[in-house]
Amino acid sequence: MALENDTQAPDFELASQHGAPVRLSDFRGKSAVALVFFPLAFSGTCTGELCELRDNLALFKEQGVELIGISVDSKHALRVWSEQEGYDFTLLADFWPHGQVAKEYGVFLDDKGFANRATFLIDVDGIIRASFITAPGEARSLDAYRAALGELQPA
Repeated sequence: MALENDTQAPDFELASQHGAPVRLSDFRGKSAVALVFFPLAFSGTCTGELCELRDNLALFKEQGVELIGISVDSKHALRVWSEQEGYDFTLLADFWPHGQVAKEYGVFLDDKGFANRATFLIDVDGIIRASFITAPGEARSLDAYRAALGELQPA
């Protein structure tokens, strides 16, 4: 079961597509984070989704939100994919232990061996403020991101 809104986001450290370690807690007090779990690099739906995010990166930057994609692919595969598609945001390899972060967030699909399409919007204090998951094979809409980003705004 996926983590609930208004709960502390589990901290983790994973390698980026460039091999640099990225720790979620390093963003606390600095910026909100959009964690975008996706099944696999190079797949049609995932490529379409992340290209749409690439083309609308200003939605996140304007609100000071760090966009981070996570999959079970290796950092090497993620690097080639990000260079091929021109992604100007961080991709993290939840490669080993296989899918551990996706499991902590409750979105790992054991029968498939990868994460579901799940997004968590985490505020500067490390609290999940919005989240959404689509059915397997169903792309997330940009409107869902807009609505989730709205949840990060001060009341």
